[in-house]
Amino acid sequence: MITKIIDENSISVIPEDPDDLFNLRRVIKEGDTVVGDTTRVIKQEKDYSRPDKGERIKVRIALRVEKISLDNVLDRLRIGGTISESSNELVPHGSHHSFILKINDGISITKKNWLLAEMKLIKSTEKQLGFLLVAIDTGECGIARLKGTHLQFIPNIYSGSGGKRYKTNFNIEKFFDQVQQAVFSIIKKEDTVIIFGPGETKKRFANFFQKPQNQKHEIKVVEGIDSGGEDGIYTFTKSQTMKEIMSGSKLAKVSSIIDEIMILANKKSRKFTMGFEETFKANEFGAVESLVFSDKIIETCNEKEIIDFLNDTESKGVKTYGVDSSTDIGLRVTGLGGIISLLRFPVES
Repeated sequence: MITKIIDENSISVIPEDPDDLFNLRRVIKEGDTVVGDTTRVIKQEKDYSRPDKGERIKVRIALRVEKISLDNVLDRLRIGGTISESSNELVPHGSHHSFILKINDGISITKKNWLLAEMKLIKSTEKQLGFLLVAIDTGECGIARLKGTHLQFIPNIYSGSGGKRYKTNFNIEKFFDQVQQAVFSIIKKEDTVIIFGPGETKKRFANFFQKPQNQKHEIKVVEGIDSGGEDGIYTFTKSQTMKEIMSGSKLAKVSSIIDEIMILANKKSRKFTMGFEETFKANEFGAVESLVFSDKIIETCNEKEIIDFLNDTESKGVKTYGVDSSTDIGLRVTGLGGIISLLRFPVES
């Protein structure tokens, strides 16, 4: 999340991924003031204009927050309230309005008092590493960008190669150039490029890609992933290789927590929880050390109750990780009750 402190009560923010939107859902409260750009329909008062016809204009407003909720889970944030200021005199103060906040939309938030936990969510000191994953074979290539635990895919690219049985005028460099252009459309400045897939095609593409203009990106070639395309991406994110090569990433940390919980479950240990009720009780005793929750928990439980619970765990120093269903890890957490945790000490059920 991009943040800028305006003064002691106001902070400007730009969410960069779904995790940022979820953090803003946890930070923005009733009574706060949110300032941002939106659109509003203004009734026309011209001669011969239809009384039910209005013009949609862009306006900057300050909204006193009355209601906030996640829209379509983690993709958008809906902020409703009363307009206290506006940049257009035709937009009346005191009327109700709703912002739809999306990734890369900028707003400023004003609070009477910022809590330490809120500041921590807004200005995370943990750097979110970005990875550009390329699963390539002679026949196809899958490309996805991993940020946090979210995978952003672009459609598979097919080479048109006929395989070994057919004689064709297949030009692999033309295919590599298509893949490279697709990579450029999604890659960010400080992303690490990780290339994998069956055979030697991955090494040939890595050599093709390592041009002077691409040297600002670290490039790693990974062995042991024998699938190309989208399947190869999913195989990599479930592999031990992923944990080793991306040990500092959020996805690798969450994967390690899940594996540790599975080991504890096999040992019949009580130093973990699965599901909201178990985790809620453990948190009341101050036993939770680290916690992972799935975006699907918002769909199955009361949203405000979940938000209040997560904020309470954060205020107690618990390391919390949100995952979404774009990855196998997110689906695993959903299957384990939507929320899981490692405990400092066992809590009797």
